[in-house]
Amino acid sequence: QPTINCTAGSNMVQGVVVENGVIQNINPATGQLIEPVVNVTSPEELENIISAANASQPSWSDKTLSERIEAIRQGLIAVEPIGDELASVITEEMGKVSAEAKLEVSNAIGLKDGWLDMVKEANEDVHLGGGEEGKAESIVVRDPLGVVVVISPWNFPAGEIPFLAIPALAAGNTVIVKPSEVTPRSGELFCRALASSLPEGVLQVVQGDGKTGEQLISSDDIHMVAMTGSTATGKKIMNVCSKKLKRLVLELGGKDPMVVFKDADLDKAANDAVAFSLFNCGQVCCAVERVYVDESIQNEFEQKVLDVAKKYKVGNPTDADTTIGPLASQVQRENISKQVEAAVKEGAKVLYQSDCPDDRHANFYPVTVLSSLKQVMPIQNLETFGPVVAMSTFDGTEEAAIEMANSSEFGLASYVYTTDLTKGSRVARKIRSGQVGINCYSVLEAQPACPWIGHKQSGFGSHSGMDGFRSFSVPKSIVFTTNAPK
Repeated sequence: QPTINCTAGSNMVQGVVVENGVIQNINPATGQLIEPVVNVTSPEELENIISAANASQPSWSDKTLSERIEAIRQGLIAVEPIGDELASVITEEMGKVSAEAKLEVSNAIGLKDGWLDMVKEANEDVHLGGGEEGKAESIVVRDPLGVVVVISPWNFPAGEIPFLAIPALAAGNTVIVKPSEVTPRSGELFCRALASSLPEGVLQVVQGDGKTGEQLISSDDIHMVAMTGSTATGKKIMNVCSKKLKRLVLELGGKDPMVVFKDADLDKAANDAVAFSLFNCGQVCCAVERVYVDESIQNEFEQKVLDVAKKYKVGNPTDADTTIGPLASQVQRENISKQVEAAVKEGAKVLYQSDCPDDRHANFYPVTVLSSLKQVMPIQNLETFGPVVAMSTFDGTEEAAIEMANSSEFGLASYVYTTDLTKGSRVARKIRSGQVGINCYSVLEAQPACPWIGHKQSGFGSHSGMDGFRSFSVPKSIVFTTNAPK
């Protein structure tokens, strides 16, 4: 198969070449073209899809909430038989190691149980007042918005779609998903399985780049947009949607800090600093991207981090002993290289860089551990999204820890490590981010009812949790002067 030069071609988006109506889908571990190719949805096809979504929406919303939830549950069950195929496609398209790809698919299927029941609960009617005395009663019901567009990311091409699409469907909306052009087949494969139990037109997929996405969200017949992706893209979406005041849920970028106090369990802190800087090759919006270590334990902590980092192996994502696969694109690799090189030029120390395959057509980058970073460096302010553990120190005080953690335009998640839980809670309350994990990686340990939301430039609106589930509908109060009818 031919290799593709991702720095040339027409209509480049995120390093992906879209040419002659075809997405040049590239395996990041080999640089080879993945077949079959994925055709871009034409403007005419897009209009037909939007019309079908609007035509199907009234009858879908007329179904009872229980009927909609059961149809969605069956759709998630339908993903199970294609689970291995889907995981393989994820690995092929974005380089995720096989074990992590299988975990992503398994977690998505697992939403069919308790999580889906919470989505149902969030959309149920709420009765206020009333009682045996015949007092006035009000019922808060939830109206669907209409047609919801879901723009999904490439870093979790199957795992992120249900967090946006399923609450939208449960609320009675129809949904159009545009997978990232980096992972078009993964997103479509998942959505086709999910849609198999739904009426025609209720869940559809379109393929394309930013031009397709802009045409889609600009339509007057689209009523809400939910997106997981970069802050820059989120701002563009907000600008387009502002003209019609369309509802939005935007989960955007992060530059998530981890604070390590001297009384922390240093073995656990070091393990987590490495594990959650490197998970998914560091391509996670809530990855640990800034590690602030009490200066009195710097040497000890850095050695523990090195001991852990050296256990990771960069290589072919399908090999059982590989723990870090390639980055999703050459653009990602070049961006990380520039950040690391600039940091070193400005005085950062490279404590470690692993071996990695030397293939100019592939997108491998070594596990890298940096120390002595300064707050003014780009690597401390811009999303890195790569396999880099970035460490600097603070004076050990709570005030300094809070100041350092908040010294970013982002605020998605944060992490505080200390054996003094009262101190941890005190610091967490003053950090401006949507979640703060105390001695843990919050996204893995948070209760399912917790919302997922970004402060500052990390998001707009929220998804997940009871509040997030309700973001895809509008509350309406039906008011009676007596008890409401049963």
